[in-house]
Amino acid sequence: MSNPQTPSPGSNPTPNLSDHDNNNDSNREGSYPELHKPSSSFDNRDAYLNHELQIMQPKRWRPNLPFRDYRFEYEDTIPAMAATIGKVVMVGAIAATFAGPLGLGDAFVLENVRYELLIVSFFIILFSGFLLPTANLAGTHGPLIPLIPIVVAAGGHPMAFGLLIGAFGLLLAISKGGSLLANLTSKGVCGGLLIYLGFIGTTSQVKNLFAWSESIGMTHIAFFIILATILLYALLEHWQKRWLAVPLSCVLGGGLAFALGAPFEFQTAPGLPNMNPMYWWGENTGWMLGLPTIESFIVVLPFAILAVAMWSPDFLGHQVFQKISYPKRTEKVLMDIDDTMTSASFRQVVGSVLGGANFASSWGTYIVPAAIAKRPIPAGALLTALFCVIAGVWGYPMDLAIWQPVMCVALIVGVFIPLLEAGMEMTREGKTTQSAAIVVFASALVNPAFGWSLTLLLDNLGLIGSKERSAGLSKMSRWIIPGIMFVVLTGVMAIVGMLPGIPALMASFRQ
Repeated sequence: MSNPQTPSPGSNPTPNLSDHDNNNDSNREGSYPELHKPSSSFDNRDAYLNHELQIMQPKRWRPNLPFRDYRFEYEDTIPAMAATIGKVVMVGAIAATFAGPLGLGDAFVLENVRYELLIVSFFIILFSGFLLPTANLAGTHGPLIPLIPIVVAAGGHPMAFGLLIGAFGLLLAISKGGSLLANLTSKGVCGGLLIYLGFIGTTSQVKNLFAWSESIGMTHIAFFIILATILLYALLEHWQKRWLAVPLSCVLGGGLAFALGAPFEFQTAPGLPNMNPMYWWGENTGWMLGLPTIESFIVVLPFAILAVAMWSPDFLGHQVFQKISYPKRTEKVLMDIDDTMTSASFRQVVGSVLGGANFASSWGTYIVPAAIAKRPIPAGALLTALFCVIAGVWGYPMDLAIWQPVMCVALIVGVFIPLLEAGMEMTREGKTTQSAAIVVFASALVNPAFGWSLTLLLDNLGLIGSKERSAGLSKMSRWIIPGIMFVVLTGVMAIVGMLPGIPALMASFRQ
């Protein structure tokens, strides 16, 4: 097979077929099987992948079947692998953050991660692989992790928290609020958000790798792993094979660490978690909390509002990365924000009732590598479900996924560096740099949700960014909706104590 070539974000590669041929194919009437052509009919792999994106015809709330509506390609294994690694890491982080204050041990964390891998696999197949092929996979809400100790200290119940997130998320999806906020966000605001998320994520993983190296008394290992990863990423960029960054970096990071003497052993044996919800919500088993009460829902209400309000910038960043990475005439296969909110909400409600520790959001460690690989959502989604089941049942892959030399480089090259690149690409033209800078500044002050909502208001008012764009907005779009969003977000953050230097307005949230 010819070599796949993936350009940097924003560039549209020149396919083998002429633009005239591509236009004919994309505009011709016919089903996906009729328009499909074998890869051998194209001069290069990139042209074939572009053609596949342009001829797909995803159907909402109707069956979408493999080979009839989409095909599997070996590129789909890359986002699936990155997503599985990210899932193990993120769910483990949430479960561990709960486990500490609640006095639960490592055995609880391990078993709940395995449980969540099986739960999420079902919803991946049902929604992203079958009924809503433009809905990104329902992943994990990473920005909530710092809030969990506050939730536990206030007496919050995980089931109540999850159920409210699912309910509010479904309301936002039904009202089309997610796509509305996305349409109100300019390139400058979105680009700045991506730059901040990419930079903070990269630096945090570098720090984590050095902390791990220091803990084993071999600090030099982190330096050599990061240096080698930088050189590998540069070469893959030069060869236009950046879609291979995740697997090759994982092999490089893990192999180099082991060769330099870093300790590693497989510890998680094959097995199945307890799949009885009553076990997980028992008073002496699982979470050891019993079922939630009315008071439990009241305590977590502001946190649930904040969690769902933080969805929009997260989902928007993922959709924009697709737009930058995909060729023209691929609007039909772009991630639908409202459908993604719908699937995440249903997955959240059921997962919480069953006893899982996950809090859902758009799955960044899947959608970013998938966009780089020029692949639509559904085929890689089914492979992700398969990989999650294998990891959860077999056990041993979980040990590799959470080993720092593998995990850190996978997240850096698979998610955070591409986000950084995409943000820079979005702020290259027009009056975008002012808005981008303010987003970064405001996000550093509090968090990305605060930075996004504040800059969205300032940008749409015309105080920064493009004055012409602001003048073309209606009163509702210019200041009413952005103003309400900013006031709600900031008010909830003030209530729970997330504004730096300002004590929580409600005494029960003060630690």
